[in-house]
Amino acid sequence: MPEDYTALIEELSREFRARNPRSAALDERARAVMVDGGNHGVRLSHPFPPRIASARGGRVTDVDGHSILDFWQGHFANILGNSPDVVAAALSGAVAGGDTLLQLGIPDELTVETAELLCPRLHTEKLRFTTSGTLATMYAIMLARAHTGRELVLKVGGGWQGSQPWGLVGYALHPGPEPWTLDSEGLPSSVEGEVEISRFNDPEDLAARFRDHGDRIACMIVEPVVGAGEFMFGRPEYLGLARELTERYGALLIFDEVVCGFRFRAGDVGSMYGLHPDLITVGKVIGGGMPVAAFGGRADVLDLCGRGGGNRVGASGGTYSAHPASLLAARTMVSHLIEHEDEVYPRLAVLGERLRHAIEDGFAAGGIPAYSSGAPLAGIPGSSLTAVHFVLDEDAGPESPHESNDPSCCDVALKDGVLQLALLLEGVYTLFGCFAVGTAHTEDDIDRVRDACEAVARRVAAHRRAGGPRVAVPGGASDPAPSAGGDTSQTG
Repeated sequence: MPEDYTALIEELSREFRARNPRSAALDERARAVMVDGGNHGVRLSHPFPPRIASARGGRVTDVDGHSILDFWQGHFANILGNSPDVVAAALSGAVAGGDTLLQLGIPDELTVETAELLCPRLHTEKLRFTTSGTLATMYAIMLARAHTGRELVLKVGGGWQGSQPWGLVGYALHPGPEPWTLDSEGLPSSVEGEVEISRFNDPEDLAARFRDHGDRIACMIVEPVVGAGEFMFGRPEYLGLARELTERYGALLIFDEVVCGFRFRAGDVGSMYGLHPDLITVGKVIGGGMPVAAFGGRADVLDLCGRGGGNRVGASGGTYSAHPASLLAARTMVSHLIEHEDEVYPRLAVLGERLRHAIEDGFAAGGIPAYSSGAPLAGIPGSSLTAVHFVLDEDAGPESPHESNDPSCCDVALKDGVLQLALLLEGVYTLFGCFAVGTAHTEDDIDRVRDACEAVARRVAAHRRAGGPRVAVPGGASDPAPSAGGDTSQTG
C-alpha cells in the first residue's frame, strides 16, 4: 500500500507559511477577488503559491525576497530563460521607436513575415495564428472532423490537449475499471462518446482502436513528446504506426507540438522521426514569452476555415490573434533560434543530460530511488525537458501516462503531493516534478538541484522511517496524499 504523506505535507506547509508572510498576505487578498486566488489551477499550489516580484534568466525572486531557481520557466515556454534580452530589446526598441504594439485588428507585414518563418520549419503549407495552445488544438480537431465528415477523436490517455471539449476527456486518471473518463462538468453530453482513448507507446492497443473504430475516427491527436508532467518520447515504431494507420483508415494525424515544437530543434519534432502529420499545433516557445500559438498543415484542410473552403469551419482566431507585440516577440524568438540553432540546442541537450543525472543521483544519495524521463532517443540527441518519477521497480521507468499515474508503478503521492513544496523550501521551483532547462541555466544551477533533491529525499526517508500510515482504497487502487501542487489538469 502507498505511503500517507499527510503529516509531512503539514510539516512542510507550516515551514513554508513561516518563511513567506508577504506571499501569504497576498494570497489572502487574492482569494477575496479571484477563484482560489488566481487564474490558472496549476499555479495555485498548497498552501499558497510564492508571489513573484521579478524574474530574470534561470531565477525568480518572490515578494519575501527569496531568490529561487526556476525550472517551470513559464509553462516550459521560456527556452532562453525568463525575460530574455533578445526579445525584451526588440519590444522595448519598438516602443521607443513609436511602433504600433497595441491591438490593431488590421493585417500587417509582421504577421506575414512570422508565418513565412514558421511554415518551412514546421513543414506546413499554411497556418493560422491564435493565442493559446487550447485554441490551436480545438481548431485542428474541428478541421479534421469537417474534412473527414467523421466525429470520433482518438487521443492518448493522460495526454493534455488543452481546456477544450475534446481535450477534457481522458486526461485525469481515475481509480476503477474505467480509468479515463470525462474530466469536467458543463460539457455537452455527447463529448464523452466522441473521444476514444488509447495507451501511449502501445502499438498493439493503437492497432486495436483503429481495427474497432477506424471507419469512425476523424483524427488522432498525439504529442510526439508527451508533456503534462511526463516528458516521455514517443517510440519511433509507435508514432510510425500512427502515421500508417491514419492514412490507411482515412483519418488525419495531428501532432500536438505546443510543448515540444522548437524545444528540440528550430522547428517541429515530427520531422526528427521522419514523420509529417496532416496538421500540427505549436505555441509556448515560439511566443518568446508572449501569448502566441498556431495551427497549420495541409492547405486543403486549412482552407476549410477560409473563403476557398466556404468558411465551413469557424476557426477565425479571435480578437487578439496575431497581436502586434506578440508577433514581434514570436518573429524575434523564432529568428534567433533558427540563426543560433547549432549553439542553442546542443547546449540544452548537455544541460538536460546533466540535470537528469543530478536529479537521480541526488535522490539516490538521500535513499529514494527516482527516474528522470527524457533520455536521448534515436534521432533526438538530447532533451531539455525531464520529469521525476518515483518508480517502484528501480529497473523500469514509465513509458506512458498510464504507468506514471498508476500507484502500482510509481509513488504518485510523493510526486504530486510532496515534491513541489519540499523543493521550493530548498530554493527550487518546479511543478509536478517537471523540469524545463533553458539556456540561462548554468552548471552550478544543476549542481544546486542535485543538493536540493538529496535534501528532499532525506526528509522523505525520515518520514518513512517514522512509520507513517499507509492508505488503501477499494479495488486495490490508491488515493493520493493531499496535493501540494493544485490542479494537475492544466499544464498547457
